[in-house]
Amino acid sequence: MSIAELLRARGLAPKKGFGQNFLVDVEAARRIAEAATTPTGGAVIEIGAGLGALTRPLLDRAAHVVAIERDRDLVPILREQLAGPIEGGRLTLLEADAAQVDWVASLAGRPRPHAVAGNLPYQLTGRLLEQATTIADQIDRAVFMVQLEVAERLIAAPGSGDYGALSVFVQAAFDVRRLLVARAGAFYPRPEVDSAVVVLTPWRPRRADETDAFRAAVRAAFSARRKTLRNAWKNLYGWSSEELERHAKDAGISLDARGETLSVEAFARIAAARGR
Repeated sequence: MSIAELLRARGLAPKKGFGQNFLVDVEAARRIAEAATTPTGGAVIEIGAGLGALTRPLLDRAAHVVAIERDRDLVPILREQLAGPIEGGRLTLLEADAAQVDWVASLAGRPRPHAVAGNLPYQLTGRLLEQATTIADQIDRAVFMVQLEVAERLIAAPGSGDYGALSVFVQAAFDVRRLLVARAGAFYPRPEVDSAVVVLTPWRPRRADETDAFRAAVRAAFSARRKTLRNAWKNLYGWSSEELERHAKDAGISLDARGETLSVEAFARIAAARGR
């Protein structure tokens, strides 16, 4: 039975408010599961289990899956269809908002490697990516389906049009690569845009610590992309013009450049000067 048929049989329909576009591409689900569970074994948190399209291939490879689903209408269906793994202790099903769940606590005591995977709702993508970067030191991998536009920003290099604050914050914590592109037809209902799967592997150590000073430098640099850093950073940390010139020179940064040309490490260097 297809997802559309299953929903109709239960008198349900996809909820726009939840950003529900269910993955129906079996091969894409298999590849996401493989990326999240290589080597096999370990524990995975699945964000947005939906009707189990990704949950099942994850269970084929992981020692334990913690599947999070906030739609109370879908949770009973998952409990029925995945009763075996639940009763066998290999699947924990949580009715919750993934942004409110403590991912690290949910993985605690379970076999490694620890991964987070899922098809991220567009309206929660930023919050969930921020949550992933916060715990990057405590997980081994994250594999996310996001809108293609977001994926391009996540993998963008300095100097490119897609490079921005999101690129810097995520790349400070993770090595990011694109695994695959999922066209709109891979989902039900069909969205208006294409999506892509990105694999986030934590840097050990991080390329930069996301301190308040780091966040301030990044956000100011990208607040107006046409501004040079001299103008974008004129109020940074309360420094005078002379102090900014001196610290930028010490950090090897030209204030005539624009924020989109700076590497993660360059932002880290100017942030480190905050304490001096």
